[in-house]
Amino acid sequence: MEPNVLLESLIEEAAVSRAGLAGHVNRAGRNRGLSLRYEHTAVSRWLKGQRPRGQVPDLICEVLGGRLGRPVGLDDIGMGAAAASTAETGVEGTSLSGFVDRATALWRSDEQRPHLAQVPAVTGTTAVMPVWEWENPPEDTDVSRPGPGRVSEADIAMLKAARDHYEQMYRKTGGVATRSRIVRFLNAEAAPLLRGGHDDTLGRGLHRATAGLVAVAGICAYDSDAHGLAQRYFHQALRLAKSSGDRGLGGYVIALLVTQSLFLGDYRRSIAFAEAALRAAGAHITPALAADLHAMQAKAYGRLGDAASARACIGRAQTQAGRIRAGREPDETGYVQPGLVDVQVAEALLSIGDLPGAREHAASAVRAPAHDRGRVHRLAMLSHIELLQGEPDRAAGTAAEMAIKARGMESQRLRDRLRQARAQLAESGCADAVETAGLIAGALRVPL
Repeated sequence: MEPNVLLESLIEEAAVSRAGLAGHVNRAGRNRGLSLRYEHTAVSRWLKGQRPRGQVPDLICEVLGGRLGRPVGLDDIGMGAAAASTAETGVEGTSLSGFVDRATALWRSDEQRPHLAQVPAVTGTTAVMPVWEWENPPEDTDVSRPGPGRVSEADIAMLKAARDHYEQMYRKTGGVATRSRIVRFLNAEAAPLLRGGHDDTLGRGLHRATAGLVAVAGICAYDSDAHGLAQRYFHQALRLAKSSGDRGLGGYVIALLVTQSLFLGDYRRSIAFAEAALRAAGAHITPALAADLHAMQAKAYGRLGDAASARACIGRAQTQAGRIRAGREPDETGYVQPGLVDVQVAEALLSIGDLPGAREHAASAVRAPAHDRGRVHRLAMLSHIELLQGEPDRAAGTAAEMAIKARGMESQRLRDRLRQARAQLAESGCADAVETAGLIAGALRVPL
């Protein structure tokens, strides 16, 4: 079941407790001749996605509408036909305006309800349908919206600047530290703009800028191990990319879904998503994004033991990497820095047993310039390969540099790297390696 963020948002707005709502519903039911005995536990189940039977959804609308002083319908509380379609199929069954309401409700819940981070990622059809919807018609022919206030070009420029700001914060301090900041910004700044008035042209620019921000929020959630929440942010960003009309942006968002699928071990879905991005974005895809997608496909094929396909994807990734030109890429693909494809290729080659080739690419990746976060991952890969090649002293030095670079970052993904390196170094028995393992253990004692 999907969490009912719309109902949760309205309960919050109505300033009523779960027990209070249950009591109001019981009293409203008595006025209709019903004998109801709901308690706060029932409301908790509704918030988790359960739909009560009979007239109860209508009673909830009546109670909340009375407290808020406006009409409240079934779709408003997440219990209408459109909500049921979304929960069952993963397809956003409401209008674009309805999507905006659902998206902003999720942002409010994320800021106010920490438990939302524990929602698991969806699988199967529900995970695939947002990508299918992005790739296939119908398109949004008009995204104009009447609304209070008017969105300006200055507002859109502010959202773009915020995306760059939070991306840099993520790179320097990690997703754990950045996530609450960007969610707060989405609620305070982006949500009112999405509800504001704008014409079609300005609306597409607004949706594009917001999609970039929401994607970074998803990256921060992924980096915090909140995978269900990250997936929902990525799906939102993909829907906004479609309404913006920017196919290349949609391809970038799908690359984020590919990254998450790889981490979750769903290698076939990673391959399929990457193929969808390459196919549907077509001429709008840039060399940097194409290189990353092919490299991630190579990693997935490597994990599946398909060496021939992995090497074919490696070749395509390297060809595209050679076509990258500074100044010709959008801001979102700035993460494809020199050496990124090399470290992806190293991981793919390692999976198919080509240790010398993996070492060559990992060393090349470390030699290339990178921001601190990227450098941590590259050093971790090189240290791992050095251990596999029987060089624990060298691996210890590489891992020590990695641990130093990771200082000040709050990231579950970097913690995974540090834990893995600590265990491998401790097992080697080499004095230097054991000492470095102790250094890493000290860093891991600080809770996130």
